[in-house]
Amino acid sequence: MNRLHPADYIVFLIYFVLVSAYGYYVYKRKTRNTTGDSKDFFLAEGSLTWWAIGASLIASNISAEHFIGMSGSGFALGLAISTYEWMAAATLIIVAVFFIPIYLRNKIYTMPQFLARRYNDTVSTIMAVFWILVYVFVNLTSILYLGAIAITSISTISFNWCIAGLIVFSVIVTLGGMKVIGYTDVVQVAVLLIGGLVTTYLALTLLAEKSGYAANIFTGLSLLREKAASHFHMIFAEDHPYHKDLPGLSVLIGGMWINNLAYWGCNQYITQRALGADLKTARNGILFAAFIKLLIPVIAVLPGIAMYVLHQQGLFQQEMTDELGVLKPDHAYPTLMNLLPPGLKGVAFAALTAAIVASLAGKANSISTIFSLDIYKKFFDKNASEKTVVSTGKWAVIVSLVIAGIVAPSLRSLDQAYQFIQEYVGFISPGVLAIFLMGLFWKRTTSAAALTGTLLTIPISTILKFLPQWSNGAFPDYPFLDRMTITFCFIIAVMVIISLLKPQHENKSTPVEIDRSMFKVSPAFMVGAIIIVGILTGLYSTFW
Repeated sequence: MNRLHPADYIVFLIYFVLVSAYGYYVYKRKTRNTTGDSKDFFLAEGSLTWWAIGASLIASNISAEHFIGMSGSGFALGLAISTYEWMAAATLIIVAVFFIPIYLRNKIYTMPQFLARRYNDTVSTIMAVFWILVYVFVNLTSILYLGAIAITSISTISFNWCIAGLIVFSVIVTLGGMKVIGYTDVVQVAVLLIGGLVTTYLALTLLAEKSGYAANIFTGLSLLREKAASHFHMIFAEDHPYHKDLPGLSVLIGGMWINNLAYWGCNQYITQRALGADLKTARNGILFAAFIKLLIPVIAVLPGIAMYVLHQQGLFQQEMTDELGVLKPDHAYPTLMNLLPPGLKGVAFAALTAAIVASLAGKANSISTIFSLDIYKKFFDKNASEKTVVSTGKWAVIVSLVIAGIVAPSLRSLDQAYQFIQEYVGFISPGVLAIFLMGLFWKRTTSAAALTGTLLTIPISTILKFLPQWSNGAFPDYPFLDRMTITFCFIIAVMVIISLLKPQHENKSTPVEIDRSMFKVSPAFMVGAIIIVGILTGLYSTFW
């Protein structure tokens, strides 16, 4: 039944009061101990511990597109969709070892700032505008849409009121600055993990019960492997119906790396969590996030596979279709949440809200950071005071969330929202990663090469996507991960050619300060990284 009981509202109220009170406490302590400058507001410079950084990374990343979208993809594709999470764990290790030390050594606070220093203001501004547009019209919009859909499916709250409530809650958290976001994210992650595990437990025990056994989680896991064997393959063959979504080995050696490195290593709302810390703290926080990443498929994918089996057994036929009778995989998780008993449903509702609000707050803060520091202060008021910059950032938070709320209803026609997000963010990811990798690790890369790479990424991605339609099938219709690989390799080649044609003395950009000692890691970090790689090797070997 899609309504909340009094016990659910009590649980949710406790969560809301707890997060708000803790956020207010952090905010008051922050205002007593800091000067309130822009670095403190946007980065919480020197204030976040490793566990707060790790939790904030996960909270900013995990949202409705995971609970709802990834469970929907689990229903349709199976465990293979987990590759986004498990490959992210490996990527985080690379980011911690090679990317973060360079950013910290060179005092980089925003990604456009790096581009301005390494290349020029033109490259920086174009990418700043790209990022803001993607954050607002893809990230914020899809999170609000999926969050509202999920909430309306388990309660009597209307879609528009859900959008409004999520915006208000997110604004409250975001306006406290990065320190408030970082520390409240610890609470948010704890809530979303507990709530997610509760829903997974329900899904597995329900599967065991409906299959004629005692309601036991281990029986449910065994039945899941038995009755959905086709859903437990990580690598799809070319004749697999979902090969275009996850094209075989490309998830291990191609586009998935481009997708993850661009997201975790060159993405403002991700790297921002670590840019205000020292190197040891930042690395430990990122490693902590990598360990949590290994757990996400347990709470986001397994429930979707369980719903697939139950649906195959003839259950939840009506709940899994829309008003036209079309199967909607994204209905899997909300349907499960509606089966939770009073009280526990409130826990799951709080977990879902925590994921949505934390992710919205993280992205909105990064939008305000880029707009305030890389657009407003650079082009509108170069002499703006710290107070003015922070105030501008707060207004950017409000405006961006309101715009996203207005656009969100237009996404109602989506089937698998998670795949939509990955594909369209992937339109700029190859170019972003290319100009960052070349700028970080090849001194001869010129500003002209970076500008070319910046301008080419969207046109090439668009051509590769739509040319098969325009040519009536004469041009191959590549999976979007393979399109990312093609786009990335093409841009790298173009950048190398342009850079070689321009002598080094004509390149007026500022070189990045690098020395090999920056990449040395502590023994504890090395042990943690080896454990993660070992777990990943075991998972892919088991579920190949």
